[in-house]
Amino acid sequence: MKVVTAFPHSMTEHPDMGIVLSDGTRLSARVWMPEGDGPFPALLEFLPYRKRDGTVARDALTHPYFAGHGYACFRVDMRGNGDSEGLMEDEYSPQELADACEVIDWIAGQGWSNGAVGMMGISWGGFNSLQVAALQPKPLKAIITLCSTVDRYGDDIHFKGGCLLNENLGWGATMWAYSSRSPDPALRQGWHEMWKERLEAEPFLPAHWLDHQRRDAYWKHGSVCEDFSKIKAAVLAVGGWGDSYKNAVPQLVENIDGPVKGIIGPWVHKYPHFAVPHPQIGFLQEALRWWDKWLKGVETGVESDPAYRVYLMDGVRPASWYNERPGRWIAEPSWPSPQVENRAMALGPSTLGQGAPMAITLASPQDCGMDGGEFCAIWLGPEMPGDQRRDDAFSACFDSAALDLTDIVGAPVLTLKLRSDKPQAQVAVRLNHIHPDGASTRITWGVLNLTHRDSHEFPQKLTPGQEIEVRIALDHIAYRLPAGHRLRVAVSSNYWPMIWPAPEQATLTLTGGHLDLPVRTKSAGADEVTFEPSEGAAPLRQREIRPDSHVRRTEIDQRTGIVSLIIEDDFGEAENLDHGGIAGSVARERWDIHPDDPLSARGQAHWTEVIERDGTRLRTEAICGMTSDATHFHLTARMEAYENETLVFERDFERSIPRDHM
Repeated sequence: MKVVTAFPHSMTEHPDMGIVLSDGTRLSARVWMPEGDGPFPALLEFLPYRKRDGTVARDALTHPYFAGHGYACFRVDMRGNGDSEGLMEDEYSPQELADACEVIDWIAGQGWSNGAVGMMGISWGGFNSLQVAALQPKPLKAIITLCSTVDRYGDDIHFKGGCLLNENLGWGATMWAYSSRSPDPALRQGWHEMWKERLEAEPFLPAHWLDHQRRDAYWKHGSVCEDFSKIKAAVLAVGGWGDSYKNAVPQLVENIDGPVKGIIGPWVHKYPHFAVPHPQIGFLQEALRWWDKWLKGVETGVESDPAYRVYLMDGVRPASWYNERPGRWIAEPSWPSPQVENRAMALGPSTLGQGAPMAITLASPQDCGMDGGEFCAIWLGPEMPGDQRRDDAFSACFDSAALDLTDIVGAPVLTLKLRSDKPQAQVAVRLNHIHPDGASTRITWGVLNLTHRDSHEFPQKLTPGQEIEVRIALDHIAYRLPAGHRLRVAVSSNYWPMIWPAPEQATLTLTGGHLDLPVRTKSAGADEVTFEPSEGAAPLRQREIRPDSHVRRTEIDQRTGIVSLIIEDDFGEAENLDHGGIAGSVARERWDIHPDDPLSARGQAHWTEVIERDGTRLRTEAICGMTSDATHFHLTARMEAYENETLVFERDFERSIPRDHM
């Protein structure tokens, strides 16, 4: 990434600009303000992740760059987080979205403002950018949403295909830790009281989310797929094939009537000007073209950009991490594209593309899926799916003949006919690239809770022994299968530790099916579209106190038979040289299961968060766990807060929640 230090505008920074809402709550904003006569448009990033010590590294690369090009940039802490007053209720709550709309109106009403506001963010900030756009605050003219979703139930971090994702606990533990930290004592005189109030009121969100195991009104709120027509602002949607959020970009491009463009690269869950795997792109320059058109009225040509620009990845050998993915950029003038056709490939006994009668019995061990990588890769090392041969051995596999060069662009769909011997079961599907030597690379995947086969809102038990036909949608992808290589459809009845197991081990009998494969008929030999090289503002100035380190390992207890995935992420500790604060964190997760027992599943997460200012060291320990029996999920959590190693707060949480077709 090229570091840019000279800009058209000089700027001033405000570390703690107060925005007082109508209910009297003061939100804290870090603001980069361009100098000059103005008026200026504004950009808003609205997050719970602490502008003072949470997002500072990426903020340093991004917001000064936009401010230097004539935008007032607001990085606002949501209520109850960072240096803002109030208490947080939940993710994407009506209160959060109302606060964001009020902040947008406040910004547009300032004397320096030209009245136009853009909203931008990745992940949480990408979600709420879409959700706020659907509320149509008048000053909001455009958004840039990255690594987000349009469907909070079907395509987020809680449920997938009606299956419970283990990230429901993992992400909930993360927020249990994140929101436990105090305001910066340098900015808030009453920080101690604010901290105590937060600790006492902080919700344990995994339990709240498990209260809604169906796609009910709770999940429909904030799911913009309920009515895409509500989004009137111009939308630039960006994602990455290495991320868990692969589907929103094509869905937005397909369904929004107003100005919309989509870009998907090879990246994990990061902004594309500093993301991996390479190649990175000049995302900030692309963003400026978007902002300049819709917030300044400058003709930049963005309306003429292809609707859908995606990175077609070359098929490569499996690896749990890539620094670079070879491939090429392709451009579709519209999406769905007339250049993508469906190729139906029938399933037969062990074959793909040659249908024949079959009756294949399938009962995967509970630890099938251990080579699936992490649900959401965020740049911590070996997080991607490795060689799939072990998981393939636990699955029913259907292999094609050697194929000609094949460009898969879109969302494959597998239709299956099957029977279950239990009233509740689940199925996982992986589309794999089989190399001549047998190595197996996961291309894309999907899962389905079979009780959700007809509806995520109204699940129904299976009738044991009755044949049903189900449709499993796999995630969108752009992947080139080399000539002479094969495709494999791998079907399993479990997928741990990605999804929580069903209450009983089910045996499935597969009797038929076919794969609908989206194949691009135009074969790109070179880039069909190009981007400027990656740029950013000067990196954060900090002093490393403890380096980061990241561990991923699996263990098998030969005595008990328990199989474990152990994750240890030490994010290090560092001093911010601009304001002198110190911050650090450590995350630990453990996922245990016995291959023969779905009720042996256990998830544990333990986060340590530290902030230090002027000799006062504040630390929280957030410890969370989940088990289940045949009828209930059992959740526990503990919070401990320390001031200079003295315990000043402790709280325990315990709750059992009935399983609802899960």
